[in-house]
Amino acid sequence: MTSEQTYTTEQEAFWAGEFGTAYSQRNRGDHLLSSNLAFFSRALQATDRINSLIEFGANVGMNMRALKSLFPRAAFHGIEINPDAAEELASEIGKTNVTCCSIFDHEPTQKFDLAFTKGVLIHIEPTLLGQVYDKLFAATNRYLLIAEYYNPTPVEVRYRGFANRMFKRDFAGELLDRFASLRLLDYGFVYHRDSNFPQDDLNWFLLQKFDQHESL
Repeated sequence: MTSEQTYTTEQEAFWAGEFGTAYSQRNRGDHLLSSNLAFFSRALQATDRINSLIEFGANVGMNMRALKSLFPRAAFHGIEINPDAAEELASEIGKTNVTCCSIFDHEPTQKFDLAFTKGVLIHIEPTLLGQVYDKLFAATNRYLLIAEYYNPTPVEVRYRGFANRMFKRDFAGELLDRFASLRLLDYGFVYHRDSNFPQDDLNWFLLQKFDQHESL
């Protein structure tokens, strides 16, 4: 599947094109599935009754495969910019549950128990992160999980030889500062040298959304 869409940022075009397709082919397999099962089991341990979820930047569905084992009765939805990855994702969670578009073009029309990103915010044009934060917040009525590369101050990192493709910062802290009804529920780190279930040095933060009139 190919796309002729013109994108606003260079990062969008990068992931929608051949590089994004090649990434999808590299990042799959039983080893990743087992690591994802361990990851989500830990990161979502403090949640309660997740019956629906949406992933921003779902790729081919490796995260969804793990989550379907953990929450077999939940409703799943994924947003994916790369058409080839979105087509494969549709075979995992159903075509009607996949939105093939840029995150910037996605307009949340319903709320889910969980909205999350895993290795996606690091690739967003930093000046436009606020738009993505707003869409994530609008998409959830309970939990927000952010699994990204952390740095206390914003910094750019070269990504596979490319400049302006990866950015580290305190994504969770910025979300907490932006939305008064979000509270930090849990957090952690997964090391790439974990002997059983490695992840790519991810810092994860589980946030909970409260009614602003609710007692904390």
